Amino acid sequence: MAKLTPPLNKNDQVQGPPDGIITLVEYGDYQCPHCGAAFPIVKQIQKAFVKNLRFAFRHFPLSNVHEYAFPAAIAAEAAGRQRKFWEMHDMIFERQSLLNEYALLEFATEVGLKIPAFKIDVQDPKLSEKVEADFESGIRSGVNGTPSFFINGDKHNGPFDYATLASAIEERMRLAHVAR
Repeated sequence: MAKLTPPLNKNDQVQGPPDGIITLVEYGDYQCPHCGAAFPIVKQIQKAFVKNLRFAFRHFPLSNVHEYAFPAAIAAEAAGRQRKFWEMHDMIFERQSLLNEYALLEFATEVGLKIPAFKIDVQDPKLSEKVEADFESGIRSGVNGTPSFFINGDKHNGPFDYATLASAIEERMRLAHVAR
């Protein structure tokens, strides 16, 4: 079974309790229609397992197919510098069909970012390096498409519908309780 490489670290964007029993990691592309379909499912999963689930998003922009995926990832990371990664992440997925060269600046304005700082940050090569590092970690982890999910470090090879993901998480929770 494919393993998450590297494990979660300080460079990851994470939501949820730091001591959550379950860690769900998604490798996603902001312009991928399947990731767009997975977005509300992940939100449901987060709500259902709120006390036990940490969720992390790693960028896996399929730039050869989705021209705005890489710039959207950079924009989300730039928003993260103003502590608004998740607001930007959510807005990009909620308005995925509107992605174009102007939309990211509009989204940044709507989530309340300081625009001069945002414009500087999206040009910072460190953000490109972060997105590229996420992509490379996806390759090392066995990601071959988006969305790809990992539950407690193991690749989830089933579908990403709510029932299947919730069942896989519940099974991992049972295993975690048995191991304690």
